[in-house]
Amino acid sequence: MRGTPVADSALHQSLHSTLSVLTKVGPADLDAATPCASWDVRALVNHFVGSARWWAAVVGGPDAAGDAEDAGLADSVDFAAGDPVAAYEESTRLVVAAFAVEGALDKTVLLPFGEFPGAVLRDLAATEQFVHGWDLARAIGYPAALDPELASWLLGRARLTVTEEYRGPDGQALFGPVVEAPADAGPADQLAAFLGWRI
Repeated sequence: MRGTPVADSALHQSLHSTLSVLTKVGPADLDAATPCASWDVRALVNHFVGSARWWAAVVGGPDAAGDAEDAGLADSVDFAAGDPVAAYEESTRLVVAAFAVEGALDKTVLLPFGEFPGAVLRDLAATEQFVHGWDLARAIGYPAALDPELASWLLGRARLTVTEEYRGPDGQALFGPVVEAPADAGPADQLAAFLGWRI
């Protein structure tokens, strides 16, 4: 719920969690496979660095994150080729600032996949950024048991907002079909499984 300590900081916590994993990535990791069949580490990093800027742009309008290329919305942008940590730090600043603008959480935003209040978009952004940190951890062999309290909270929110209409084949839908997590799976693994990743 909005107003709880976790809700107020979930986006910031998710971004920080993924940033912490990103700092462990070296040049030799960029070609490694990830749990997302269509992405290697380079593509994954480019995706979540750019998508953080995309969230900022959609909630704040076109001026929130500059033009399409600066916002990471152009396919030609390769954040992994330069300093991905610095690029992601800039992305986190943009997206946190966009959602902090007065009225951002109450406005309704129309996207190609639906119409959402800003508060729901903030939670979706937090979930997307967190689970890509999980992707990255798995890809580079870093412990993927990320922040269990945050993962549990995001899983609860995802169960309310991620419906079947947003699920489909890899690369064609926002999320895949629900995967059954192992009985001993921690909250981060459970969240990834709910969003369609195989554990």
